[in-house]
Amino acid sequence: MKFFAIAILVSIASSGIAQVHEVKDSVNVPVLDSVEVKDSVKAELIPIPSNLDFIPADDAPELIADRLSCLQRTIPLTYNNRVHAFIEYFTVRDREYTRSMLRKKDLYFPLFEKKLKEYNLPDELKYLSIIESALNPQAYSAAQAVGLWQFMSGTGKYLGLQNNWSIDERMDPEKSTEAACKYLSELYSIFKDWHLALAAYNSGPGTVSWAIRRSGYKRTFWELYPYLPRETRSYVPQFIAMVYAINYAPEHNLYEPAHEELMPHDTVMVSKFFHFETFSKLTGTCPEDLQVLNPTIRKNAIPEDGKQRVVRIPKGVKEILEPQRKLILDSAASKKKEWETLAKKMSDFTYGRDRNVYYVRYGDALGTIAQRFHVSVKNLRQWNNLRGNLIRAGQRLVIWVNPGNTQTSVQPAPAAEPAAKPVNLIVTEGIKTYVVQPGDTLWDITKKLPGITIEKIKSLNNLKSSKLKPGQKLIVG
Repeated sequence: MKFFAIAILVSIASSGIAQVHEVKDSVNVPVLDSVEVKDSVKAELIPIPSNLDFIPADDAPELIADRLSCLQRTIPLTYNNRVHAFIEYFTVRDREYTRSMLRKKDLYFPLFEKKLKEYNLPDELKYLSIIESALNPQAYSAAQAVGLWQFMSGTGKYLGLQNNWSIDERMDPEKSTEAACKYLSELYSIFKDWHLALAAYNSGPGTVSWAIRRSGYKRTFWELYPYLPRETRSYVPQFIAMVYAINYAPEHNLYEPAHEELMPHDTVMVSKFFHFETFSKLTGTCPEDLQVLNPTIRKNAIPEDGKQRVVRIPKGVKEILEPQRKLILDSAASKKKEWETLAKKMSDFTYGRDRNVYYVRYGDALGTIAQRFHVSVKNLRQWNNLRGNLIRAGQRLVIWVNPGNTQTSVQPAPAAEPAAKPVNLIVTEGIKTYVVQPGDTLWDITKKLPGITIEKIKSLNNLKSSKLKPGQKLIVG
């Protein structure tokens, strides 16, 4: 899971240069005015400071530590210099960022709270999405992690989130939150410690397990701190600081009377091709509103794939739709050929093709593989994030082929016969680790260790490619 939020603080928090502040004299708080704020439910009086630019002096470390202890429920909210650095950032240096989170939190926190309760997970985990995506369901990281919970493509698919050319369920708030709950439950079952589970969410369980081994099998985040990647060192302190900043915003003169709300909407079920722009024209709605309400739809249309899908539409549109429902939906479906013609010109086009996995054999080259499957070398590179033409035996390639070409040898490379009891499988404190042998591929390992898939190995070890090195240690359970 990629770190999304405040990268500027990595060097501050990891170096520990933020010093614990001395106890200061109390500061006179400005007089509060009562401002009437109306929302869709009722009007209420909310006290707002007359001077929102006033920044209270740093509170005593003892007070901050006490406040954190009052918030603590299941996940330890440790207070130290590193946590203090992030608290200072969120409450002093980037107050607008914190205000924006106060505005947005009610958009998704009710959903997070519901799902976390269903999975019997700590309620505090709802703050993690702030660190991951700044509560933006369409957030993209530089490493191509996506959505409120910032899933990489392989991790998302492993957790059941559809992710292809036209649909990306990593952007679906409800489905991605469910997937995050499953993943966090799995990580906690591995490490039995919430700080380590959070660190693994950021950098992968393989990275955390490697830090545990390198540290001499220490088992707390703060003991492992020097052995973790720089980005991950800041992840847990930042999470703790955000829990503090949101809950003690008023104590730092952080007020946000405005609260963002989801656009009021209805739903309609569609089973055929559905073109957003055509539907918008016929119902007098805005295509951008449809995209906001349906963030999983990537190409302005829902493909016809035999599934029934729920489409969210702005409130009031249903009254326009119902009298001529069949005509409007048929018109939206009639644009299928026109849309496909335009789609085929897009460089990342895979619509209408079948996804196949090919394992490279000795003597293969990208050019010969491309010819065999009637695709271009350029597309092979795009689909597999390849920068050049270098491939190796056993490497896994995703190939999107036209129907009718799927029978063209997509068999995996022959794997070595599995040993009954692999001598290179290590079990330490319940964590199974496989030591890569010369010539091993991910496919070989799955054959040696039944019950684990390639996608799960990549997810557990945060692997961005299938490249392995002899002696490399992989978590396999």
